[in-house]
Amino acid sequence: MKRKLKFAIWLGVLFDGVLIFIAAVALLAASGLARDEQDALRQILEERAPLLVCAALLLLVLCGGVVGWLFRNYVGAVDALAEQTRTVLSATPEGRIVATGGAEVMGLAAAINRLLDAYRSQHLDLDVKIAEAGSRLEEERNRLAALMSELSQGVLLCNAEGRILLYNEHARMLFARAEASGSQHSLVGLGRSVFALLDRDQVAHALDKIQYGLDRDANSPVTRFLATVARSRLVKVQVAPFLSADLRIAGMVLTLEDVTDAAGQEARRRSLLQALAMQVRQPVANIRAAAENLVSHPDMSDEKRSVFAGIIAGESRDLSVTINDALREHADALKQGISLEDMPVADLVNVARRRIDTLLGLPTGVDRVDDHLWVKVDSYAFAQVLASLAARLSEEYGVREIRFRAAAAGGFLELDLVWSGAIVASDALTLWETEPMQLGAEETPLTIRDVLERHGGEVWRQSHPQSYTSWFRFLLPLAVPAPVKPRRSVPLESRPEYYDFDLFRNADAAQGLAGQRLSSLHYTVFDTETTGLEPSAGDEIISIGAVRIVNGRLLKGEVYEQLVNPKRSVPRDSVRVHGIKASDLQDQPTIGEALPAFHRFCEDTVLVAHNAAFDMRFLELKEAATGVRFSQPLLDTLLLSAVVHPSLDDHRLEAIAERLGLRVIGRHTALGDALVTGDIFLRLLPLLAERGIETLGQAIEVSRETYYARLQY
Repeated sequence: MKRKLKFAIWLGVLFDGVLIFIAAVALLAASGLARDEQDALRQILEERAPLLVCAALLLLVLCGGVVGWLFRNYVGAVDALAEQTRTVLSATPEGRIVATGGAEVMGLAAAINRLLDAYRSQHLDLDVKIAEAGSRLEEERNRLAALMSELSQGVLLCNAEGRILLYNEHARMLFARAEASGSQHSLVGLGRSVFALLDRDQVAHALDKIQYGLDRDANSPVTRFLATVARSRLVKVQVAPFLSADLRIAGMVLTLEDVTDAAGQEARRRSLLQALAMQVRQPVANIRAAAENLVSHPDMSDEKRSVFAGIIAGESRDLSVTINDALREHADALKQGISLEDMPVADLVNVARRRIDTLLGLPTGVDRVDDHLWVKVDSYAFAQVLASLAARLSEEYGVREIRFRAAAAGGFLELDLVWSGAIVASDALTLWETEPMQLGAEETPLTIRDVLERHGGEVWRQSHPQSYTSWFRFLLPLAVPAPVKPRRSVPLESRPEYYDFDLFRNADAAQGLAGQRLSSLHYTVFDTETTGLEPSAGDEIISIGAVRIVNGRLLKGEVYEQLVNPKRSVPRDSVRVHGIKASDLQDQPTIGEALPAFHRFCEDTVLVAHNAAFDMRFLELKEAATGVRFSQPLLDTLLLSAVVHPSLDDHRLEAIAERLGLRVIGRHTALGDALVTGDIFLRLLPLLAERGIETLGQAIEVSRETYYARLQY
């Protein structure tokens, strides 16, 4: 019941009770009077009616004073005492109850403090044991952190829904290097989706293959695929399952290796083989010629025989030196190579098109490629085959455009390299596939036939005379995907903040958010600094700071902090508040560049801010210009504080922090305020739970009912 309504009821009851008592006494006294005395008394009362009304009003004021005194010293004091007790129990366990009011309330506060002392004393041993267990757990985590940091590969551990539960520095750096935008804010983080890093279809395909193997009782099924990251880096991904107690896939371990340089090493390896072939060709020819002369002329004079023997010995020594030098200098290159990996056919075609464009400058196109087709392939070698054939067609037959098409035929892939106009000799392909492949000045000792045999494939020429179109058709075995099963809708529920295995039980934040418990959601707590306080009058954002909360933990290693060039002056009054001058912002990105990066940082999370209406108004006004819309659910610590402390009037950030026993550091910097707001939010959660507010929908609903929800900018 609201306090004002309760005050009114109490006042009404007291005032009516006194009036009823006075009236009852008067009626009782009047009943013993004679008739004429009663008439005289009635006449006196009628004449003194204004005086009686004044007396009633005076009585009402007196009753109001009594009830007000009772409320101040008992009812309100007890409410404040209850709020302090809840706060101490839930947020500030080392705090003390400081009460005001009547002596009885003061005595109750003293009793509560004694009870708190006894409670703390009883739990001291338990806290020590918990601390010891936590220390052992932290030691184990640090060992794991040290082990993870020593791994030469990147590692991501994800749950069944693709949420990242664990990652090491190699993985974070791999994707940070690969980000095309050059942003310093990596998309790798606890609770983030792996599908923001890797193609969803490739990961899903890998999981389907693993499930297919598990259904057939395969031992430790793993699968691999190649992925292109930010269009510039080639990454080899190995996927292994993490099984639950009932042997279902509860998560996956992804090991990541950047093979971009290895692909270049492969080219160097093949160039080495080409160079070796060129260097040994003449010595071998000389040795052969000398040997044939010795065999063909057995009656040759000793002088000539000695000459030919010298040639053989000399060329053999030179050849041995050449081979040994090459092996010593290029041993690593000779050992490198990329095995066949699962790859979408569309990606293979794109790799070949880029190679043809880079090396030949020949226009390419795509007629038809089924996006659902996969093939097990050495993408570098096979792209070399396609590019070498394109080079032959261009150089020998004047073909000026190459097109690709691909389709499934039974269990095979039919990949066509198509051209128009030129009539290619029927025996050309037979000759080309047995000769070393060559692209301009680049030659490799491998032949097209070598590559096809490695892939278990074939190639032949076909044509359509009516349309003057011909093509080389490659037949390759398709990668056999596991049958795609309907996905079960399972409610899902850094050094060391990298670890949070409780995310295995987290619910998918994209479904049914209103009914999700506040403790299970992921949050981005943010704040902005601006040129002024009037967004609708042209003030602009000049700084954005944010930090993530995952599984009830403030991840101070996963933050976003960015100054923004507002393209306008910064008033002196604002500079005095946040200390950011116009000169600090000259070389910073504009809001159109900063907002998309911030949006990526906070995607798939619930937004949290203090006095959020102010910050959100700035963001809303930039929607049309930037195309970025923040549609996530939003919670405001100002409103939530008003919910848990309704009898208090001060809900400034500093006041709330002081109430909850928090130290304010970095005030009036965007990131500093975001960190303080995050700590406040975590302290408010148990206070909300005590009031029965445990889900996001409930928190939003009670926030709307507060007075402060009316604030607009």
